Amino acid sequence: MKSKIFSIFLIFVLLFVSPLTAFAEGDGNIDNGGGGMGNGTSQNSWIPGNDGVRVTIIDTQTGKPVGTPIDYTNQSPSVNIVHFGKKSKIHYRNGSQLSPVMGSYQYHSPAVSLPRIISSGSVSASIEAIKNYFCSDGAARMIANDFDISFEQLTTGNYKLLLEPIAYFKYQGIQMGMTAHEAALYDQIQNGGLRSKMVSLTHQNLPLAMFLERSDLGFPAWNGSSSGRQSNTTIITYLGLGIVSYKDAPPTDPVDTSIEYRTNTQVITAVTLNTTKEINPDSPATVTFNVGGNIYTMSNIVIPEGESQLVWCKWTTPSTEQNVTITVSTNKGYLSENVIKAKIVDLDKNLPPDPTAKDRNDGFKTPSIPNKNQKTYATWSVWWAKWHPYWVWISDWDWCDHGEWGHWVDNGWWEDHGWYDFFTDVYSASLTASSNITPDSKSPTATGKTMKSGYGINNRVQTNFSSSAPSSHVTGAQTAVSYFPEFLYETYWRLLDRTVNSYSAQFEFKVNPYSTYRQRCHFSPVWYPNGQYRVYTYVQDAWTPAGMLSMNLNDYVNISGSLYDDWHIAPKQ
Repeated sequence: MKSKIFSIFLIFVLLFVSPLTAFAEGDGNIDNGGGGMGNGTSQNSWIPGNDGVRVTIIDTQTGKPVGTPIDYTNQSPSVNIVHFGKKSKIHYRNGSQLSPVMGSYQYHSPAVSLPRIISSGSVSASIEAIKNYFCSDGAARMIANDFDISFEQLTTGNYKLLLEPIAYFKYQGIQMGMTAHEAALYDQIQNGGLRSKMVSLTHQNLPLAMFLERSDLGFPAWNGSSSGRQSNTTIITYLGLGIVSYKDAPPTDPVDTSIEYRTNTQVITAVTLNTTKEINPDSPATVTFNVGGNIYTMSNIVIPEGESQLVWCKWTTPSTEQNVTITVSTNKGYLSENVIKAKIVDLDKNLPPDPTAKDRNDGFKTPSIPNKNQKTYATWSVWWAKWHPYWVWISDWDWCDHGEWGHWVDNGWWEDHGWYDFFTDVYSASLTASSNITPDSKSPTATGKTMKSGYGINNRVQTNFSSSAPSSHVTGAQTAVSYFPEFLYETYWRLLDRTVNSYSAQFEFKVNPYSTYRQRCHFSPVWYPNGQYRVYTYVQDAWTPAGMLSMNLNDYVNISGSLYDDWHIAPKQ
């Protein structure tokens, strides 16, 4: 076994005996479901009990993972299994790609065994047992020790545990280990190959082993069925996760979905349509979005029995700040959300003040560069159906009487007793971008990327959005905002102009109202110390049905001296 940090006796004591000084009051936001399992084959099989849990510590203030996730399991997986490294659902949401790894698999074996995590046809996992285990004082101590942080630090409310069930199974003769989210991503790459062989595990019991009872960490609660096979999109969005919070943790997200959009921006609002019955081209679904009184529809939607699909509308936000209520309805199936409350904000309101030559900031210390949540890649899929003809002869025997003799005649007919076969078109989108900070052309003594403080700088942001989807599915990047070190990358910022509007959108500073020459610039403070003057830019509003793509950028100029060095005071004549 690997990474057994404590002795068996010590871990047993920590898991089940409360110390006198502190107690971890974990709140488990976890529920589960599942269903019957199909029969495996020698090449594609799963043995019940071959499961585990990936634990990721999340900073409640930033929503970002802390350290490297750890996989816990009662089993002894081969170190040579194929896996995808140590990435959580948040890593993938923030743009991490699926990267297969052969071997070097690391896991921790708790001395006190995990409860059954994934249900099978014969044994159901107990959600109460899972909650009791991971919400216990001992589990918190074990996890704190394994992540090399203090128990007190973990349980103050500054952190949450993100739990993801893991399955170890054989696929096409290869031993593999993956979370539900990774299974859905892998199935997309396999064009449905994993689902076709392992559907009861990878698309039913594994993802339904854990889901949220209430929204948290930006993940929505699952209000759908706790049984049945699920689509890749549903798994990626809703399933295969649980969250443990400790005392004094920030409140969870409200039940009604809330989202923030920018003014005068083309956005995509999406929900998931689920169905327990087949929706086919003979009677397709229509989803209606009422966006503040404006009606948008998505029609001719087909979904096989027990599956789901993202549905969406593309619309342009108002030009002024306001709240917009979006209601969503469908004529078939059921929706993940029926009400979305959108807040429309104007980012062009916090322009930096007019700098002066007398400004000072003697106690200035260079701040850290921000690192907002970013997502640079997304995938989604759309169902379509094709009729599969199956002709059956319907007999209708009649007696043909010829007097002294007769015979039977089959006056039947052919009937098509066919069915619809369902397929998915998988789409993807990716965003790349760069920021180029340079001295303004009106900085007379600048050389390359070196300039004196007090002069202006320019920012040219180049974005490249690529997608395999129709234009009705996506938008290019539409917003870029720059933040500056003298304001600690907050308080004041500049909303950039989109100077080229396309999938290869370009952005530059707006004309500075304090610039004598009407330059697209930002003035560096005259007091800024020598060294790098680094500008942080956040690119966003590249929309897909699977969410918004965004990216963190930064670039700099070197400050050497100040504009005072360029002044020459001549003697009075």
